Amino acid sequence: MTNKLSNKKYKVVDLFSGCGGFSYGFESAGFHVVLGVDNDKQALETFKLNHKNSEILLADLHLDQTIEDIVAKVKQHEIDVIIAGPPCQGFSLTGARRQNDDRNKLFYSVFKLAERLNPRAIIIENVPGLATLYKGHAKDAILEEFDRLGYTKNHQVLFAPDYEVPQIRKRIFFVGLKSEMGTFEFPNKVLAPEDYNTCSIAIGDLPSRIENFGEERDVYTTDPLSLYQKRMRNGSKQLFNHVASKHTDYVVSVISQVPEGGNYKDLPPGVGDSRRFNEAWTRYHGNRPSKTIDTGHRNHFHYKYNRVPTVRENARLQSFPDKFVFTGTRTQQYRQVGNAVPPLLGYHIASKLTEYLSKGENGE
Repeated sequence: MTNKLSNKKYKVVDLFSGCGGFSYGFESAGFHVVLGVDNDKQALETFKLNHKNSEILLADLHLDQTIEDIVAKVKQHEIDVIIAGPPCQGFSLTGARRQNDDRNKLFYSVFKLAERLNPRAIIIENVPGLATLYKGHAKDAILEEFDRLGYTKNHQVLFAPDYEVPQIRKRIFFVGLKSEMGTFEFPNKVLAPEDYNTCSIAIGDLPSRIENFGEERDVYTTDPLSLYQKRMRNGSKQLFNHVASKHTDYVVSVISQVPEGGNYKDLPPGVGDSRRFNEAWTRYHGNRPSKTIDTGHRNHFHYKYNRVPTVRENARLQSFPDKFVFTGTRTQQYRQVGNAVPPLLGYHIASKLTEYLSKGENGE
């Protein structure tokens, strides 16, 4: 598949690629991801399995040598776009917030590489908290780097359900374009709230795993029940990563007492006291998008069944198609899914970017 507005396959380098959700979205829009770079070996194994025409580089982007290694890897290519999702732990609303956390400064590696590769576009993704924490210093620094390298700049917080992703997830995107291309305008919303893809629309066709826990490679037991499910199954003849977790009788008992869409606040007194925080004992609602998928798997539960979602269910809620297979231990798989940029979100950004990259190539 090539870009809608050009016969050229634009070439991409993905920094902090993880398992490749952002890359998958770009490839779905017709781009060629030349290289994925990350320091997580298992995530890169998943990346390589699902991006057959891409190279991988296991490297630490704190190091200047890594920039040289990337340049050497892609020297035969003219890179059009750098995409990057630097670790968000320093900016996230969960966990400790430390202004001097080195992870907060990893975005500088994006611009160091841009100085060497001179791409036409740079896209950085992160949590919305990046824009406001520490009086906005990180946001301002990113915008200053775009100015320093001569790129126009725009940034916006996108709400994933607006772009077909069945998950309550907000992310900020910074997009810089070479000045002759103009300033990037973000894609229009695709869905109105009343049309959002919901949990049942996304995962209602997957086996319940009540009688058994399932296998890493399995079969579908029903036909797709929604257009979204049909879309997710496209190209997949088998069901991967749909293995249920074994809970203690006590945990199953507590989950069973949480109403659909409820959480620990809905439990009777004395029940579930071991977990009392915002996301504890949260059951999804079948008629709403899911809560934000994180890197763990202990606090959110299926809207219907008394268990945590499987890796495949989380992947569906992140908009990964079923043919995208996750490798490693179950814990590693959950982490890969939770850290990813939803592919459909990446797809809509990539499709809009094509309009700018194609200017001047078709007589414009």
